[in-house]
Amino acid sequence: MDFMLHRSKPTSVWFTVTLYQAIPMQYRYVHHGRNLRGTDYAVGDIHGCFSALQRALDAIGFDPACDRLFALGDLVNRGPESGQVLDWLDKPWFHALCGNHDFMVWRDAEEDPYPHVDHRQHGGEWLGLLPANQRRLIGQRLRTLPVAAEVDTAAGPVGLLHAECPFDDWQHMREGALSQQDLHTCLWARTRFRTHDATLIQNIRAVAHGHMTIAQARKLGNRFYLDTGGWMPGHGHFTFLNLATLEWIVRDGAPALA
Repeated sequence: MDFMLHRSKPTSVWFTVTLYQAIPMQYRYVHHGRNLRGTDYAVGDIHGCFSALQRALDAIGFDPACDRLFALGDLVNRGPESGQVLDWLDKPWFHALCGNHDFMVWRDAEEDPYPHVDHRQHGGEWLGLLPANQRRLIGQRLRTLPVAAEVDTAAGPVGLLHAECPFDDWQHMREGALSQQDLHTCLWARTRFRTHDATLIQNIRAVAHGHMTIAQARKLGNRFYLDTGGWMPGHGHFTFLNLATLEWIVRDGAPALA
């Protein structure tokens, strides 16, 4: 079924998965209907660099009246504007996934820090400088972000996932029967990229990922890796994937990581 932009809410399914025997994490899977008015884009990690993201959107002619942007997780930490995350999540055209940094922030905001990595040592000091009520609001909002999503296009659905798909068949992501290790893979893993695994993920047209910071966008099989360091202004750039055409877009003259 096709949906007009902003006139229908995406459908979502919730599953509870306990990650490392700590707070149960809601595995939320969201299905977005086709955008019949404009263009849908995916973008990699933002890491609190929302002004740089806005400049990149302006440069490609993004139109918030009809276009949609799907952020592939890691909205916060490292950059100077992480505290603006709620403002961006309130934008009707901005849709985001949960990345490993978002996960660590909401855990910390709920006073149960993730024990395996201290996000404050990875650009997360900003959270502790905020008033308690604002920390709580940010934690509550980040906790509700979906881990995975799909977006309908005329040529078939495109999957969205921060790090790595734990399955070779996307249908398992829709069904939501994820183990603790599967969920960890969704948020943290890099194995497929590092081993140059070109396996096609079945039952999905393509899958867009962030997480793996690289100099230029890359395609392996039907997977697109889009974190090209836009959160490092002057060094990297934001890459946008047009979900209808599967072409990636970079503004002219954008710097690239060495």
